Amino acid sequence: MILGLSSRHARHCSAPVCSADSGNYLNQKIVTNKTAIAKPSTAPPPIAETDPNRFDRILLRAEFKPLKAVFNHLGKDSPTMVAALITTNSYQMFLGKLGYRMNVVKQIHEQDCYSRLGPAGGIRAVVPLYETASYSTLVTLLNYDSSVTTTPNSIDYYDDQLAAFKVQMMNRSGDAP
Repeated sequence: MILGLSSRHARHCSAPVCSADSGNYLNQKIVTNKTAIAKPSTAPPPIAETDPNRFDRILLRAEFKPLKAVFNHLGKDSPTMVAALITTNSYQMFLGKLGYRMNVVKQIHEQDCYSRLGPAGGIRAVVPLYETASYSTLVTLLNYDSSVTTTPNSIDYYDDQLAAFKVQMMNRSGDAP
């Protein structure tokens, strides 16, 4: 038994730390059950959200899923796309700032495009959008020659999407719905 401790408290003390047999009490560690006092956090305040972080966060919203599908195939990072977005007013200008040329065709048959996927066919990605309002499919093709092939209806749709995205991206007074 350890000197000065009741039998109940002596069980909680480990033998090497507070042993009565060692005789040298000055070199022994004393174990206490005091809880540590939590010091106030000195962490710096949270950093304001950066434009690329805000761009990625807003792009994750369900309403911008079609736009995100096209952006994912462009192969550009968020800071580059933010810079292009700030200085443009249309989908075509946005793609131009990113180094893409736009080819506008009257109609694109989605199924025909899949057979041309790959370097031999020239198509890098087929991005279909099934628009329920008009019961049509808006197809966008991203090509290996840094061009985007699409239809006038697709351009109108993505112009509206990009304008709504830019409004939410530029809104600093809070998160616009």
